[in-house]
Amino acid sequence: MAQDFSRFFKPGRVHRQIYTDPAIFEVEMRHIFGAAWVYVGHESQVKNPGDYFATYLGRKPVVMVRDAAGKLHVIHNQCAHRGAMVVATDKGSADEFTCCYHGWTYHLDGRLKAVPLNHGYPGDFNLNNPAVAMTAVPRVRSYRGFVFASEAADGPSLEESLGHMATSLDDMVDRAPDGEIEAAGGVFRHAYDANWKIYFENLCDAAHPLFTHRSSIEAAQQQSDAVHSDGFGEIAIRQMRQNGAPYSFWESQVGIWTYPNGHSYLGDYHDDSKLVAAMKDPVFREYIAALEKKKGKAETKRILEVRRWNSNIYPNVSLMSQFQQLRVVQPISVNRTVVHTYNFRLKGAPEQMFRNTIAFANIVNGTGSLVLTDDLEIYNRIDLGLSSEGTEWLQIGRGYQSDQPDRYDGRRGVNSTSEVYIRNMLEAWLCYMNGNHPEPARAAS
Repeated sequence: MAQDFSRFFKPGRVHRQIYTDPAIFEVEMRHIFGAAWVYVGHESQVKNPGDYFATYLGRKPVVMVRDAAGKLHVIHNQCAHRGAMVVATDKGSADEFTCCYHGWTYHLDGRLKAVPLNHGYPGDFNLNNPAVAMTAVPRVRSYRGFVFASEAADGPSLEESLGHMATSLDDMVDRAPDGEIEAAGGVFRHAYDANWKIYFENLCDAAHPLFTHRSSIEAAQQQSDAVHSDGFGEIAIRQMRQNGAPYSFWESQVGIWTYPNGHSYLGDYHDDSKLVAAMKDPVFREYIAALEKKKGKAETKRILEVRRWNSNIYPNVSLMSQFQQLRVVQPISVNRTVVHTYNFRLKGAPEQMFRNTIAFANIVNGTGSLVLTDDLEIYNRIDLGLSSEGTEWLQIGRGYQSDQPDRYDGRRGVNSTSEVYIRNMLEAWLCYMNGNHPEPARAAS
């Protein structure tokens, strides 16, 4: 009998059990990561026929691959013989996939190609039988190079699921003068001992930096602008000082927007003075010139006026379009999560911009950074606290009575410290967990 998970919610509150119960986690893997559109990778990671990229749908290993004809596939990384994982490397190029256990060989689209010792099997054993293939994920779609897959055979399309949040992906690509981006610079991986939902709940939390990042804020405030440890130190100084902005900044200059299916983004309200100030940077002036040459002054102005920070596309990917960065959340267990961070090069932009992108990733998402390590400590403390015998009901009610509707079927906080984005994600969580597809979202017009 299907469970009704609404019992874990009260107005402005959620029960801690949804973050700690292994049985609930197992349902999440089936009903959320087994049904939603889950981000898999970027097409630039499989540029040429034969290129592959190994990743996960929830806990399930899959392979994104481009076949000999250039078609994109996402297949389960499992041999149909004895169940071994076939592809063991993160990425590469191949003409076929061969299992190292007994040598079963597969076409790049997952169809079985050859079997050693192919005798003595039951009479109905056939290489062309789909039952002996590396099973294809039922639905695979790419939106402007960002590849998503869904194990649900039907349901809302990717575009319907994204709705207005597709504009955050647009923003990432539109910033490239040549209209194309590519994943580059390797990957950061870090793990923490807490539930996967905690990560998303922190990314758009504008109330925590002043406390969580106090040590790095104070260090940056004391640092002389004339002294940097390397050529990119000013990026660190800027980021850490901004985290120390008073609540008056977060509540007047920054906003939080949420949309159907659990999506949200945190961003600041556009101010032309920000672009004028940025013009002091010679690299940025060079970038604007390249953008205007390809797209014109009006379109360049429109693109640069989009100032989003963290855009969360539920349930597993968050991007920072201004910094060409994308983070993918991989749940391992109820209290173990791995995060993969990728960087993107803007085709046609000055090479120094990509170097700045890498520098920003090192400073903010590197495992030795002063910023990420603060957050990891908080995640672990949350898990320890949730596992105690203390409060059963957690508060997610800030902004509950003051949230405003958004024109794209969403809601936004009157200021960025509202917890509307947590409530919005948990509404999508509840819908999936009760066995339903969220309603199609309305795209930007």
